[in-house]
Amino acid sequence: MSPYSSRAADMLADLTLGDSDRELIDDERSEKFDKFLAEMGVWSEGDQVSFAKRYLVRMSHTQLGRIDRFLRPMLQRDFVAHLPPALAEHVLLTLDARSLAACEGVSTEWKSKVAAGHLWRKIIEQKVRSDEMWKGLSEKKNWKKFLMCSRELSAQIISECMGLNYTLLKGTVEMTMQQHAFYRRLYPKIVADIRTIDTNWRTGTYTLKRINCRSENSKGVYCLQYDDDKIVSGLRDNTIKCRKTLTGHTGSVLCLQYDEQVIISGSSDATVRVWNVVTGECLNTLIHHCEAVLHLRFHNGIMVTCSKDRSIAVWTMVSPKEINLRRVLLGHRAAVNVVDFDNTFIVSASGDRTIKVWSADSCEYIRTLSGHKRGIACLQYRDRLVVSGSSDNTIRLWNILCGACLRVLEGHEELVRCIRFDSKRIVSGAYDGKIKVWDLQAAMDPRSLPGSLCLATLNQHTGRVFRLQFDDFQIVSSSHDDTILIWDFLDAEGAGAAAAAAAAGAAGDAGAAAPMAIAAGPAAAAQAMDDDADGLMGGDVDDGEGGDRPPAHRANGGAAGDDAGAGAAQREARAQRRQNLRALAAAGGEALLREQLAAGGGAGRARVEMALDADDLLPGGAFNRPERMQAADMRERAEARRAREREMEDEDEEEDGDAGGGDADMEESEEDEDEEGGEAGLVAQLAAAVARPLEGIEDPIERPAVPSPPRSPEPDSL
Repeated sequence: MSPYSSRAADMLADLTLGDSDRELIDDERSEKFDKFLAEMGVWSEGDQVSFAKRYLVRMSHTQLGRIDRFLRPMLQRDFVAHLPPALAEHVLLTLDARSLAACEGVSTEWKSKVAAGHLWRKIIEQKVRSDEMWKGLSEKKNWKKFLMCSRELSAQIISECMGLNYTLLKGTVEMTMQQHAFYRRLYPKIVADIRTIDTNWRTGTYTLKRINCRSENSKGVYCLQYDDDKIVSGLRDNTIKCRKTLTGHTGSVLCLQYDEQVIISGSSDATVRVWNVVTGECLNTLIHHCEAVLHLRFHNGIMVTCSKDRSIAVWTMVSPKEINLRRVLLGHRAAVNVVDFDNTFIVSASGDRTIKVWSADSCEYIRTLSGHKRGIACLQYRDRLVVSGSSDNTIRLWNILCGACLRVLEGHEELVRCIRFDSKRIVSGAYDGKIKVWDLQAAMDPRSLPGSLCLATLNQHTGRVFRLQFDDFQIVSSSHDDTILIWDFLDAEGAGAAAAAAAAGAAGDAGAAAPMAIAAGPAAAAQAMDDDADGLMGGDVDDGEGGDRPPAHRANGGAAGDDAGAGAAQREARAQRRQNLRALAAAGGEALLREQLAAGGGAGRARVEMALDADDLLPGGAFNRPERMQAADMRERAEARRAREREMEDEDEEEDGDAGGGDADMEESEEDEDEEGGEAGLVAQLAAAVARPLEGIEDPIERPAVPSPPRSPEPDSL
């Protein structure tokens, strides 16, 4: 009999059974199942699993699906409810904020666990410990008092803030839920503040606070450093301003750095001085360099200084009064304008257009980074990245390990004098009076377009920007205009408010008021200026070089024209050159002027060509005038012009020699004088030509000799 026939017979037999017979059979099967399960109960766990596996493989797909639907609910467990409270809190604390918020919606029990564990408070505290921006924001917004303290103390503070009776609510569930609700609302508020700050950086939205450092002898603030309590600044009047005015240098204070114990400063008097940061007492004077000390850095018992004498000195700092010279590094062929170092490398930049890398341990030369076309005025080095600014108006990013140039940033119109960067952005200041904010992360991506790298341009200084420092919330900058500006991106009131604050200016007796205000740090210094009603009504701000600039030039983000960042001396020089060109044009020198422009280039070539093409050197078209200047008059004008140019060159050389960054240009003056004589040299030749006796009516001006081509620059390394 086949199996199918046997199964059919069983089915037919089953159909003949009554209900009572079926119940009897079901009972018998149930008894057999219970007996079988009892026998399985004494099996080992492995035997039970093995039996189940062997049995399951015999089942159909439909049967397995039914078993799966039966097993799934049995496999789900509320681990939060079953785990010990401390362990459950530890697991939930590994979640991010979005996931933790989702867990609160799972059940009332889960929400109670989150509240009882104060998990939102713990997440905020973790962020404050690990993220500098969260830490700084907690201090500036004054919600740090709700953190890093006992639960009882935080409950008491929150109760006071919310107007609740802590004594009645102490230890109750209601108090726990009130604390939970407070921190639950605080977290998204902090996130929103951070996003607003980032947006302010990207859009150039800030509140401007101004500290006027003008005194009887001041002519610029060359260097500064700040923290939450104070700003320390070095001025061209040979003083350092902090809680008090520190005197002792006999030359401009060009660089400084301080820590909890000392201020160390370098000066154009070729000395390095060590001061007690609390008392202001001069503890030590280091005499080594032969010329101005242009920059210095120190930490971990090591100090590095650099000088206009083209050398770098490495010092060992045992104590403020015991600082010993360890090594002198030679190799640069021009003034060394800036140094930076860490435990691995010493990095130096010079007017010879190169950056040199040295070993911090052995002080041996490693490599040279070449690429800038003019001298290098500023540099910062951190975590294998070097960012440099140059007299060629560009910023370059370098990989210090291989020496490769990663990116060139273009946008400044004059020498890039100061530069700083962090993990997010680069901030640069230049002699055009502008501060630019760049996206560092985008700059490191080779796919980023050059036009997308500059986030904002800040244009409130009326003179050259000498030094700047910044953090996540503000930029503090100093300038030749005798001011320190604080660009606040945390409490920004919008572009209109920033423009109004800038236009108000800040006057008053800075000789006495500035040190007191500066000593209290950026925020307190600005508050001191706000309290002085006279200071806010100062009107126009002197640009530091004898000229005044209207408030329109200080509007936030406003374009102040081609001369927005230049001083009065620069404007006067341009006006004089334009006047000379007009005089030559009146003498009928258009053809010669164009010929000489074609023969020799120069920095002013483009401007002269634009003037020629526009035919606007004199009203009505100078080149169409029949009048000619007399030779004697031309000679007199040329001599007066040369005298004025010599005076301006002497003044600029004095300023640049003190500031350090100008050395980049001075070291190259001989190489580039033919190339960049521009308008001045050409005007002199034309004046001499016009002064010669006239030989004919058709062509009355004798052609001068074509100037010699510029000499090639010397090699970058010895």
